[in-house]
Amino acid sequence: MTEPEVAPGPDDESLAASEIHDVLRNDRRRLVLERLRADGGTETVADLAERIGAIESGETPPPRNVRQSVYVSLHQTHLPKLDELEIIEYDPDAKTVTLAENADDVAVYMEVVPQYGISWAEYYLGLGVLGGLSSLAASLGVPVLRSLSPGVIGAALSLVLIVSALYQLLEQESSLLHRLRGD
Repeated sequence: MTEPEVAPGPDDESLAASEIHDVLRNDRRRLVLERLRADGGTETVADLAERIGAIESGETPPPRNVRQSVYVSLHQTHLPKLDELEIIEYDPDAKTVTLAENADDVAVYMEVVPQYGISWAEYYLGLGVLGGLSSLAASLGVPVLRSLSPGVIGAALSLVLIVSALYQLLEQESSLLHRLRGD
């Protein structure tokens, strides 16, 4: 008989996917994590409330009542939840928030895609399809591509793939490259 599978919790090494999706389901928690990642990993609750309030109200500075509503919800609900899951370290006395150990687990799910943009996965899929179709067209003798060998097309697309992956690694602050460099 096998033992029942226990989902990882805040005391384990990583978060369960359901916990991550629950965290990211809320706009304010997602905005907190985006802001912390963009600003070096540490913020005050007041600064977070100011920035999130500005996003929600569309006004800079946000109206006092909006900023206060955001501040209270962060302090009472969202930050304690993120702290409990060890995604952030929240010091309610100093009113500071810092990214914590499990922040990298969540970062993988936070790829921001503009409303009419494409995700990195769609981009790489498109490169693969373009490469396959270009090689096929070259071997079938399509006028512009028939002068190129499939090897040249493959090499060009491989170069684009490598440059794209390097760009994504440098932009993704939670990558292995950044952890090795100590960023």
